[in-house]
Amino acid sequence: MSDINSEYEKLFYEALRIRLVEEKIIELYPDDKIQSPVHLSIGQEAVAVGLCSQLKLDDWLFINYRGHAFYLAKGGPLPELFAELYGKRTGLSKGKAGSMHLAAPKHGVMGASAVVGSTISHAVGAALASKIRGEDRIFITVFGDGATEQGTYHESLNFASLHNLPVLFLCENNGLAVHSPLGERQAFSLAAHAKAYGIESVLVEDGYDFVKLSAICEEILGQIKVKQRPILLEVKTCRYKEHVGPGEDFEAGYRELSEVKAWKAKDPLELDKRLIAKFTPAISREIDAAVEFAESSPFPTIDDLLTDVL
Repeated sequence: MSDINSEYEKLFYEALRIRLVEEKIIELYPDDKIQSPVHLSIGQEAVAVGLCSQLKLDDWLFINYRGHAFYLAKGGPLPELFAELYGKRTGLSKGKAGSMHLAAPKHGVMGASAVVGSTISHAVGAALASKIRGEDRIFITVFGDGATEQGTYHESLNFASLHNLPVLFLCENNGLAVHSPLGERQAFSLAAHAKAYGIESVLVEDGYDFVKLSAICEEILGQIKVKQRPILLEVKTCRYKEHVGPGEDFEAGYRELSEVKAWKAKDPLELDKRLIAKFTPAISREIDAAVEFAESSPFPTIDDLLTDVL
């Protein structure tokens, strides 16, 4: 966009683009054209934008099933994303992966999984292989606070620290594992736990601030590059929509609407009406073209069933 005039506007544009993409998914979902469950990142876009603004193409990003934001922020193509959600042959995984298993290796997005915490160890293993080969690359694994209760998370921290691996452990802490709040699940502090393994940790409370997150990620990634040591970055954030699906679920009673309203009162994507008006038309045209690509693309056939299966 030639009319982006500052770093703030650039980051705002990327974050707004993610939000409008997911709002389009919400719009389309009732028609049953999207052939996949969706875990939306609305409210959490700043984390992906802040991180990916500082990543190189050949830095490897291991995401989880709530991965649209990171896929897009890392450069994953939009038409192929919508085609994948539609289950079409032109999708990024030929319609076989859906929303929860996004992968775009050419852009450094190394694949998501519906299994909680499962890609954490993948990032650590890839970092070890890269170190053995003498490569110059950083590995990032993204997970929610619920994943830190999995055994693979604890084992991965230990292994990454023991072998001095260049891994950024990035926790999007929205305080929820489906409907279970943090206080009902964890007797430990993420920072203190990481420290027990000799891993430095950084906490960002205002996870809506993509400019601040970009600056912090720049500093952290620089440290990992120089020291060849893992770091844990915990970002407090807020999930606006239900755990899975396009709707809201406040009637479930596990959280209050006031909590989300308090977060929205600080969210630039809610507050900056000038930039919303400035950038929405161009983003909307891009989204409409991507949806048209998905709509007009063919479905897989029986001949595609066993292709790309190892």
